[in-house]
Amino acid sequence: MKQVVLGTAGHIDHGKTSLIRALTGIDTDRLKEEKLRGITIELGFAHLELPNGDILGIVDVPGHERFVKHMVAGATGIDVVALVIAADEGVMPQTREHLEICQLLRVKKGLVVLTKIDLVDDSEWVEMVQEDIRDFLQGTFLEGSPIVQVSATTGEGIDALRQTLFDLVAGVEPRSTAGPFRLPIDRVFSMRGFGTVVTGTSISGRLKVGDPVMVYPSGRKTKVRGLQVHNREVQEVLPGQRTAINLQGVDREAIERGDVAATPDSLLSSHMLDVDLEILSSAPRPVKNRQKFRFHTGTTENLATLVLLDRQELVPGERAFAQVRLDRPLAVLRGDRFVLRSYSPVMTVGGGSILHPVPKKHKGREKRQAAQALQVLQSGEDRDIVLWHVRDAAWAGVSENELAIRANISGKAFQNILQQLVSQKQVLLYDKDNRRFLDPGALSEIQAAVLELLAAYHRQFPLKAGMAKEELAAQLPRPIDSRVYNYALRQTADEGRIVLEKEWVRLSTHKVDLTEEEQVVRRKIEAIYAEAGLQPPFFKEIAESLPGNSRQHADVLEWMLSQDILVKVKEDLYFHTAAIDDLRNRLIAFLKEHGEITTPQFKEMTQASRKYTIPLSEYFDAQRVTIRVKDVRRLRETTA
Repeated sequence: MKQVVLGTAGHIDHGKTSLIRALTGIDTDRLKEEKLRGITIELGFAHLELPNGDILGIVDVPGHERFVKHMVAGATGIDVVALVIAADEGVMPQTREHLEICQLLRVKKGLVVLTKIDLVDDSEWVEMVQEDIRDFLQGTFLEGSPIVQVSATTGEGIDALRQTLFDLVAGVEPRSTAGPFRLPIDRVFSMRGFGTVVTGTSISGRLKVGDPVMVYPSGRKTKVRGLQVHNREVQEVLPGQRTAINLQGVDREAIERGDVAATPDSLLSSHMLDVDLEILSSAPRPVKNRQKFRFHTGTTENLATLVLLDRQELVPGERAFAQVRLDRPLAVLRGDRFVLRSYSPVMTVGGGSILHPVPKKHKGREKRQAAQALQVLQSGEDRDIVLWHVRDAAWAGVSENELAIRANISGKAFQNILQQLVSQKQVLLYDKDNRRFLDPGALSEIQAAVLELLAAYHRQFPLKAGMAKEELAAQLPRPIDSRVYNYALRQTADEGRIVLEKEWVRLSTHKVDLTEEEQVVRRKIEAIYAEAGLQPPFFKEIAESLPGNSRQHADVLEWMLSQDILVKVKEDLYFHTAAIDDLRNRLIAFLKEHGEITTPQFKEMTQASRKYTIPLSEYFDAQRVTIRVKDVRRLRETTA
């Protein structure tokens, strides 16, 4: 059974609601104020079962100019539009605006319903109105569409309208069930005994009773307690169905119109969107850079600043790339349509398609480059788009799930593209456990930066064996994800260009060669510490007796530590490695025989004062040779 949604459009008081009532028997005006004023204020919903069993969901939208934002919300997700025009008035301002909105939202099929035929006795007038309508529709998606004359009052033409709708629905392609479930919410209310209920038109995926669901952009997770389609309880919802979802354990106040109910972790929220924007030829004036607008997508209205990327203004009829900066976050996907309305006075000026749902902020000279890059997202193949997003992620890398969301490609199609790109080494899988990917170009940039920094470091500190990993990461020209950084280091080491030694990194070509003067300093330092054994002087105590300057002393000391000639126990306290190794062996042998050692026993073993024994005890703890248990130390299991 095919599910198709029909939306009405047209000027106020042209009989949209009466038409639906005559067609379905359902009054879509449910509010008291609507009954009193005789106009539609909020969205209304009805349905019609067609002769072949297909269900036509119907969305009744307000015609008054003050409620166009509700009309835009109602037009989201419709397959077919019925442009309603009263025979006694013809094309009016909201007729034009509603049709422009449908064009901007890329509605593809529809018809014209010429209502209130019973109010016009002159057949020539009706023919003239129809001729005006045909002229009005030239160049639009409704050009050549059927024009059905009806009277909601007498019932004239209603059967013919049903048949025309049946023929139209037969030509609508069924929606694919692939991808995550998404439902832009157009109503939220509470029902006693049920709790919070949201309604909308499902636009993709499937949803079953008991499924988890997430409300975006807040990210609030809940569960489906019950489902209804056209007031009938169902166990599963498919795309294109007017749906009510009873949500479990969530307050009515936590959700509002414009939110999206979707499969958990299937969307990303953002305050910025990159878009392909077209300005209507009927727009009254050019659109200027950084102008404020009302941004409509799905069922939400949001205030936004429009940033043009390659120009300062866009004249009516022109098209360009832009970045939309929103006052509140939205969760959308590539390909979603939007409508742009001026801030004040409020009127529709343009619209277009979302290209990037979570872009970087484009600044200064980068904006023109961004505009050129967005051409891939506008017209590229799916493979090009996936590759573009991996490259756009740059040094941060991107997870498989986020990549699928950014590209808005799912299922086997996405997996096949990704597998092909990895096998061709156009994309690198740098973190198998978390399924994260990196652009080879980004890896090359990181490697080049690492090599340049190491070369500069070696020139500045020729006697240091290498640079600390953390220090190297901090000096890179941009922030980097730690997993990407470690992957880049491993790759560079595997290529033989660097050497990784514990927490140090050096160029593979780096060799530490002491000068004759530095060799003299080294020999004197080593002699002092070799003779001192377990009671060495503090380094500052011997510095004045050394030849050369303080910079040479520090460099030689650093080199001796890197070569394991000396061991640093604490700040300014160093021991000869031979003395430490001998003590370690004696300590392990003692603990294996006696099980534990007290501080006095350790002091007796070293024949040194507390000035040395306390730091040495703590050193062996830090080296995981011993472990302190109250007042004694024992051998760690890993050492034993």
